[in-house]
Amino acid sequence: TALCFVCLLQINFVACQLFALLAAFWFRIYLSPSHASSAVRHAFATLFGIYFAVFCFGWYSIHLFVLVMMNYGIMNMASIPNIHRYSFVVAMGYLTLCHISRIYIFHYGILTTDFSGPLMIITQKITTLACQLHDGIGRQAEELTAEQNRLAVKSRPSLLEYLSYLLNFMSIIAGPCSNYKDYIAFIEGRHVHMKLLEVNWKQKGYDRLPDPSPTGAVMYKLCITLVSLILFLTLTKNFPMAYIIDNEFLDKTPFLTRLGYLYVVTQAAKPKYYFAWTLADAVNNAAGYGFSGVDERGTFRWDLLSNLNIWNIETATSFKMYIENWNIQTAAWLKRVCYDRAPWYPTALTFILSALWHGIYPGYYFTFLTGILITLAARAIRNNCRHYFLSSVPLKIAYDIVTWVVTQLAVCYTVAPFVMLAVEPTIKFYKSVYFHMHILSILVLLLLPIRPQTHSLRRAQNQAMMNSVKSK
Repeated sequence: TALCFVCLLQINFVACQLFALLAAFWFRIYLSPSHASSAVRHAFATLFGIYFAVFCFGWYSIHLFVLVMMNYGIMNMASIPNIHRYSFVVAMGYLTLCHISRIYIFHYGILTTDFSGPLMIITQKITTLACQLHDGIGRQAEELTAEQNRLAVKSRPSLLEYLSYLLNFMSIIAGPCSNYKDYIAFIEGRHVHMKLLEVNWKQKGYDRLPDPSPTGAVMYKLCITLVSLILFLTLTKNFPMAYIIDNEFLDKTPFLTRLGYLYVVTQAAKPKYYFAWTLADAVNNAAGYGFSGVDERGTFRWDLLSNLNIWNIETATSFKMYIENWNIQTAAWLKRVCYDRAPWYPTALTFILSALWHGIYPGYYFTFLTGILITLAARAIRNNCRHYFLSSVPLKIAYDIVTWVVTQLAVCYTVAPFVMLAVEPTIKFYKSVYFHMHILSILVLLLLPIRPQTHSLRRAQNQAMMNSVKSK
């Protein structure tokens, strides 16, 4: 029965996203800013988004609409100095209650009507907008970092703009979260134009601004989704994570072989994320959203909303590099609403918020608490050792190879509980590999000198950089 539920959920997801892809092409062609007003584009995006939510989740979709309307009330009635706090508490509180219901009411079950994914995306958007509104109205420009100043929202959105931003059909099912100002610029037809103005086209031989098309980017991303789907249907089913704690496997397999198999099953778990996030990115691009500018070679880039960089993930030589290229938009959300605003221990608080946002399964907390430890240890190693290996090319290559292997194994070690979810299999897994990453990380932190950069110092440096830019 559980397998049938999962299959139905996957079919609903794929059907909605493929329909959204077709609607996105139509939206870009027939409801472009030159053919339709902003109000019409907002209304169409909102109504289709609501339809997709009801189609996928039935009456459970009411939770999405309740949260949206509750926070619309907060946005209009709360004082600006507290608007981000109230919005954060209500959105995260409601999301957490829904996460709790999945465990204690449905007993870890995966429902065909599991609405937690869209609710997580909406929570990101609500808190993002609340923080950016607080920055735009409740703080002085000199108090903000350069990024906060750029994204600050100067006035409360209308109901239609608010609903469109939170419930639009391009992102309601699988995201990603985007910044409010970017979304409004897209609806109003300024999104691409703003990015093109950053380049001097006359020097490149153009007498007017080019008109970049997202079709090539969409086709490329659809090819990635197809390959990811094939890998998911073959690898994921044949290499389940549960096998690494099978008693027979543990009794007969040496330690190093178990680590190798851990890498294999972790690789096999990735294609479903590659598929979902790349398809979501393609949907937004098909609607004309996601243009990020022009690279050094003059190529138009459509990765403003991309959630991953597969090449950088698979070749990551540091824990930080891996995290920065995995679930990119969620990492950006965590940075903007937590890391940049946390008065103390920003790294720890960011990991804890990430775990809470994902849910209350114990495995999530094992993963993120382990991630804190490994991140701090990796930072200490990098700060104390990396410069010794930059003196020659062979040393740098050797360093990159070793750090690639260690990074990939550290990630596998860290994320295994995220897939297992429960306490018992997590403890069994860590016992089977002798808690080696935990022990090594603690030893590193005890033995290597730590040169911390305080959060206040980082803020001061960001502010100094922004003032320098202004003075120029």
